[in-house]
Amino acid sequence: MQMFANTQVMRNNILDLLIENGLDADCYVEMLDYTIDLFESRGLGRDYYGYHNINHELEVTYFSLLVSKQEKIKFTHEDIKYLYVSALFHDFDPEKSVDKPHEQSVLKFISTDRKLKQLIKTANIDLEIIKVLILRTTYPWMGELKKNAEEQIKECFLNSELTRNNLEFQKHIMDIGWYLTVVDRISGYALGDFSKAMEMAKMNAHALAWRPSLIVRSAVAYFEELLNKETEMVKPVLKILSNEMRKNFFDTVLSFMRIRQQEITIQADCAYKNLRLIPTIECMSTRNDPEFINSIHEILLELPRPLQFLDNFEKSVKDPDTIITTLRLNGKDGEVVGYAKGGALENYNLREEIRDENYGLGNTVFLEPIAVKMGYWGLKGGSEMRHMFVMQSHSKKFKYLTSFALRDVINGRIEKEQAEFVAQFDPERWDYYRIKI
Repeated sequence: MQMFANTQVMRNNILDLLIENGLDADCYVEMLDYTIDLFESRGLGRDYYGYHNINHELEVTYFSLLVSKQEKIKFTHEDIKYLYVSALFHDFDPEKSVDKPHEQSVLKFISTDRKLKQLIKTANIDLEIIKVLILRTTYPWMGELKKNAEEQIKECFLNSELTRNNLEFQKHIMDIGWYLTVVDRISGYALGDFSKAMEMAKMNAHALAWRPSLIVRSAVAYFEELLNKETEMVKPVLKILSNEMRKNFFDTVLSFMRIRQQEITIQADCAYKNLRLIPTIECMSTRNDPEFINSIHEILLELPRPLQFLDNFEKSVKDPDTIITTLRLNGKDGEVVGYAKGGALENYNLREEIRDENYGLGNTVFLEPIAVKMGYWGLKGGSEMRHMFVMQSHSKKFKYLTSFALRDVINGRIEKEQAEFVAQFDPERWDYYRIKI
């Protein structure tokens, strides 16, 4: 559950905060509408399954205005103007090849887009200061990334008449940037419950081409770093939130930590042979059992949304021509914690960009994305199910297998399995490939 049902509701809430903060000139509304139009026209609207979509951009903008009265930094009216514009465009990278925005691309866009430059000029805003604020949101703020950003920030300060010889003002701008980067990392998790947070984590993992086993581990590391290293700014931001938003944030942190603890327990049980993962070929009587169908359907829903093949799910499970392998705990009657499922390629309507030369020849089996219950990824159960699925496909006289997988995984299979790319997709790097059975 999230607080804002759609882009229009978010837009209206931002407009309310603009008026409340004295930013009621037409140029600020035009900037907001222009941003929404840009994101949606470039395929980065609500339907884009990546963390850095229009939702994230608007959530950060709303949140930065909402909590601007925190006690750490005293914002002037001018500061709020700069905060609003930098939040609105901080992640806009329309030509992205990966989901994570490249700050250089963002800066290039805001420096060259005619309409935006005119709106910024109308608002009497110094573009160099906007660049500084966006550069300060570089994450993680360490190592080479930090060093490169700081070098560019120095140039921006030199280029701006407002900051060139004013070290005190430069520090103030850097503090605003620090505030923005903390807001950037908190906002989405305060504006919804844990189900929203988990969906955000899946979106981030899918768009960054992470293996599923990294989702919870990375989320825990993310929050620990935020709470431990950014305490000085995080505390005043959280303090000013409503009880509901503060509860959302801490419930999310604690929930990810609990799931991570469960993952470690499962890994330990497997390491000490207290738990065995058994790949199983299910008989038709089991596949017709409503309880079995519900159990694997729930596992399916744990996958990132673009990986969920939901059409005619129950019917396909009951179809004897569908190949299904499950992963059970400790034996053939144990709990189902994963499954591999697929059938003839002709039974599927895949992405329209895919032109498979074998479509219609009846010689190719399509393997849907393998689904494993949270906590059991990374224990080799997926590869064992896939191996059993390939064996079943061979017995049914299929010559080829196609599926989707992370680009790095497919590259690893080129030598071992003579895998070949059929279609590649950016920014998600979740590609369609073929192997000969």
